[in-house]
Parts: sequence; C-alpha cells; structure tokens
Amino acid sequence: MKRFTERPRRDERLPTNRSVRYDPVEVSEQRGLRTLHFAGGVAQSVMRVRDPFALELEYTRAAMLFAVLHSKPQDIALIGLGGGSLAKFIHRHLSGSYLTALEINPEVVAAARAYFHLPPDDAGLTVITGNGAAWVATQSRSLDALIVDGYDRRRIVEALSSPEFYRRCAGALRPGGVAVFNLWAENGRFNLYREAIETAFASPTLILPTEQKGNLLLFAARGGWGGLDWSTMRARATAVGANWHFDLAALVGRLELEPRNGMPGSVI
Repeated sequence: MKRFTERPRRDERLPTNRSVRYDPVEVSEQRGLRTLHFAGGVAQSVMRVRDPFALELEYTRAAMLFAVLHSKPQDIALIGLGGGSLAKFIHRHLSGSYLTALEINPEVVAAARAYFHLPPDDAGLTVITGNGAAWVATQSRSLDALIVDGYDRRRIVEALSSPEFYRRCAGALRPGGVAVFNLWAENGRFNLYREAIETAFASPTLILPTEQKGNLLLFAARGGWGGLDWSTMRARATAVGANWHFDLAALVGRLELEPRNGMPGSVI
C-alpha cells in the first residue's frame, strides 16, 4: 500500500480558523484505488486512479438521483467535499449547472486538489472552505438541489443533523427543490433523522439503501413530489444517465422496490 505522508499545501487565500483542530487527513493508494480518510476512521472518498472522474462508491452514484427527481437542477450545493467525487462528476456531467461545494476542513480541500483531480474554481464550480451549516442558513430559495454528506471520522456531524439544520435546508431550496442526505442507519438514529426531515420539508421522503451496510440515502423535496410517478422517473433516468457509465435507471428501480417508499408502481 502506498501512503502519502506529506500533507498537501493549503491555499492560503482561503479563509480558515487556525484555532480549530480538525481530524487529520490521510491519503493512501492500493490496487489502483486512492482513498481519503481521517486518522483512525473509515474511508471518506475513493477514486480509481485510471478513471479519476468516475463515481467509484455506490452511494455517490445513488446521490445523483437528485438529477432525476428534479427535472433540471441548475443551482446546486454540496456540503462535505471529501475527495471531490461528486463535485467532479456534477461539474463534468451537468452542463449549465453551478455547484457550490462547502468543506469545513482545509486539509480536505487541499487533499482533494492535490491528489484527487478536483479542478480549480471556474464558472461552474466554487469550493468554499467554511461551515456548511452556517452557509445554508444564509440561503433563501436559492437552490434547486442540495447534497449533505458531512461526516467526521466517527459519525455524522451533529451540526448537519439537527431539526434546525433540516429546516434551513428546506428554506434554502426553491419550490420543487430536492435535498439528498447521506445517513447511517446503524447508530439507531435513522428514524429520528427521517422524522425531522419529513417535518422540515412537510413531505414524505424516499429511502435508498446502498451496497455499504447501514448506509442509506434520504431524498426530500420542498413542497412534495408533485405527483411524480415511477414511469416518469425511469424515463428521466434513462435520458439523464445515458452517458454516465452506470445504470441510473436501475437505481430508480431499487428506489421503487424499497418497501418504506410505498407500493411499487404508485405515484410518489
């Protein structure tokens, strides 16, 4: 296994709070897979070195269902950068969209750019080193899609899993806007998260378990799903994911078969 022991250089232009201690970032490589993780913690991001812009982890592929649940997302935000897998994919494949990515740990941003091919900021991408929860609180009906994927080395970040934060997420979205929450079921708190999100959005959520045991994605829409049905979703997935090199429609099928999302074939 190859380990990258030298810390990547931070961009000193980025605002940071030097009094705050963050989890130390480690980058390693084995069998063509490069991994970002926090010391003593699970992998936060995985990249196949020969295909750095592909989505290696299934939960990242599943998160892209937001582009099916919303007919044309243009203003998108991502909280929790990791190695930048989702940021790179959205930047490359959703032409005409604008992505703002928030990451509180400056070492994560530096590692994503040094080792994971995260591109520099441009007309379609801005990476902000800062507090994602605080940033969401400043937004009002400005987003079409929001992805929340904020973990430390042990668990979901508490500031990104409170009822108040979920209310702010709903408020940051335009009517019909979609939020994606990467959650963990095995800590026994999933039902609490789901209840708080459904209360904040005043709408039922959609659940998609992923390959990694205990990892679930929760989708919520501001103002509800508007009568969106499974056949429309399958058609959208086939069209949207035609050039994505993974089966987006199959993920819709799994979403439809998840019993907590209602009977298969019903209107969402």
